[in-house]
Amino acid sequence: MRSIWKDILTALFMGMVLPGLVLNGAVMALDAPVETQPQNQPVLQSPQRQTVSLPVLVRHTDGTVEQMDMDDYLTGVVLAEMPASFETEALKAQSVAARTYACKAYQTGGKHADGSVCTQSTCCQAYLPQKEYLLQGGTVENVSKVRAAVEATSGYVLTYEGELIEATYFSCSGGSTEDAAAVWGAEFPYLQAVESPGEEDAAHFSDTFTFSPEAFQEALGVTLEGSPSGWFGAASFTDGGGIESMDIGGKLYTGVQLRSLLDLPSTDFTVSAGDERIVITTYGYGHRVGMSQYGADAMAITGSSYADILAYYYQGTELTLMDPEKLENGGT
Repeated sequence: MRSIWKDILTALFMGMVLPGLVLNGAVMALDAPVETQPQNQPVLQSPQRQTVSLPVLVRHTDGTVEQMDMDDYLTGVVLAEMPASFETEALKAQSVAARTYACKAYQTGGKHADGSVCTQSTCCQAYLPQKEYLLQGGTVENVSKVRAAVEATSGYVLTYEGELIEATYFSCSGGSTEDAAAVWGAEFPYLQAVESPGEEDAAHFSDTFTFSPEAFQEALGVTLEGSPSGWFGAASFTDGGGIESMDIGGKLYTGVQLRSLLDLPSTDFTVSAGDERIVITTYGYGHRVGMSQYGADAMAITGSSYADILAYYYQGTELTLMDPEKLENGGT
């Protein structure tokens, strides 16, 4: 009997009390905050500025001309023209200068008259496809770094009074850039000599070349009398510290002429002559007009942005977002 009553009481409890406890538990579960699972949630990122698609005509070494997307092309240009180890802001500055150069050629016809830019640094701009860069020992990380710098400046060019500039650049200045007029005879208000400190660690900040008296005369195509110590007369200098003119054996040579005849890396040089040898010490590498690449990196290291770098080396210019339609029609 006692067992029967126990069974009855258990049944009453299960039928009347337990359902209420279960219901209350379910309500509490609905009210409780739901535990999040971060690993299953989408990661929201801040929106990035869209790239600007611009055309560029690339003239390959075999003479064929290919139309490419500008930012794809510029990744190869920056990989070829500037060490990927440079600061990101320097790489961005290089991207804008190279984009400006390519757009200017596209608008005006450029050196090849058809709007194309070749892949030779001595003519237009060096270009190294990403695959070749990797085959030469480059890293995927460096390609990504350069590509990011190009895309961060996508579409931006340099203008002066509304026109695309001559965005010349070079490796190392040796301490100062040069006026365009001193090198090419043409004056550009934004291509003036400026100091370029911080380049002392550049590979060609300073170089020394030694000539025998015979080799020196052969290079100039002249026959000079007496000891080499008496061959050299007065010299004049440009605003950028380069040789403007130098008297050699009674004949006046420009710095540009001597750089070409003697195969020197720069027009900024000094001469020391003795009876048996002539020693020329050069400073900088390249024509030294426009942006110094090592100078840009030095500025970036000290905290300058790419806009600061470009404004310094191309004074009076503006960063302008290129309109693809206007590029096709000859405007900015």
